[in-house]
Amino acid sequence: MRLGCLVGLTLATGLALAACGDSNTPEVAKEEAIKIAVAGPLTGKDAAFGAQLKNGAVQGVEDINAAGGILGKKLELSIEDDNADPKQGVSIANKMAGEGVKFVIGHFNSGVSIPSSDVYNENGMLMVSPASTNPTFTDRGLWNVFRVCGRDDQQGTVAGQYIAHNLADQKVAIVHDKTTYGKGLADETKKALNEAGIQEVLYEGINSGEKDFSALIAKMKEAGAQLVYFGGVHTEAGLIARQMRDQGLNATLMSGDGIATDEFASIAGPAAEGTLMTFAPDPRKREEAAGALKKFEEKGITPEAYTLYSYAVAQIFKQAAEAAKSTEPKKVADQMRSGQTFNTVIGDIAFNDKGDVNRLDYTMYTWKKVDGDRISYVEN
Repeated sequence: MRLGCLVGLTLATGLALAACGDSNTPEVAKEEAIKIAVAGPLTGKDAAFGAQLKNGAVQGVEDINAAGGILGKKLELSIEDDNADPKQGVSIANKMAGEGVKFVIGHFNSGVSIPSSDVYNENGMLMVSPASTNPTFTDRGLWNVFRVCGRDDQQGTVAGQYIAHNLADQKVAIVHDKTTYGKGLADETKKALNEAGIQEVLYEGINSGEKDFSALIAKMKEAGAQLVYFGGVHTEAGLIARQMRDQGLNATLMSGDGIATDEFASIAGPAAEGTLMTFAPDPRKREEAAGALKKFEEKGITPEAYTLYSYAVAQIFKQAAEAAKSTEPKKVADQMRSGQTFNTVIGDIAFNDKGDVNRLDYTMYTWKKVDGDRISYVEN
């Protein structure tokens, strides 16, 4: 008998994911495969995070297919690049809808996830974001929208309370990159600070992609800033940290999960040391992640930040579909909102009616030297 083999070709990379049975395994018709996609910024300044989402999804799908798929069907994975651009996100969302994709792992940026989710909603597609934290994403009440990360109103509260309890004597400047994520996070942190009786000495917005922060740093110096809270991602955060150090501003930088990649330290250099960051408890320390971590290690992949979150989404799709006895997105979504607890590499997860996880998922990290002179984030 001819060997049965299903190959899912990833669109962005050309990587073939093969799930083949032995000579006694019946051939699975291509049209019977469950079409799933991962979407994120594979190019552009946020590409480090897109790689995290892609790596987690690829490994998750490989492991599910190796274990027999979902309800006897293999997964066919496509990989899509949104370039952190809302218009491109909507474009690829429409493309995936036309190709019959049912489940989407993505996106990374809240500003991309929100408009893309409307396309998925209209086309009966279920999406779970590993990383989009803006409250609006789930607050709209769409049936098809979930996330496995926390929310910025939670993250901002943790940041604001940390400052109020540990750095209350510091003059705080708040800066954001004007994006849905960056401004939203900065505003939630500002709200928490103000409620604690702390008034920022400066509130400024920068442009995403900006590289020269001399004028901003001059304003922070004039305001006497000792702590700079930045809502945005690692590219601008790294430059701000480096340029503050170069221009003699010895303020501590604090930011959120948007800098949770070692590329932040590559950009900031020695100025990264001492930076504070809110992020979820490191899932790489969880016992449940050990098997997946070994597979990433064998591939030479460092599963930082949202890699395991993306892997967990694939696990949730499988568990929900099997509990619902269906691969129809609406039935899977209903199961996800049923109160079922899903066992994943990032811990046990259940969802509320909005599609948010039922746990507060943030703690504080400090960037410091590890393994000699390498600087990375370490949980406090």
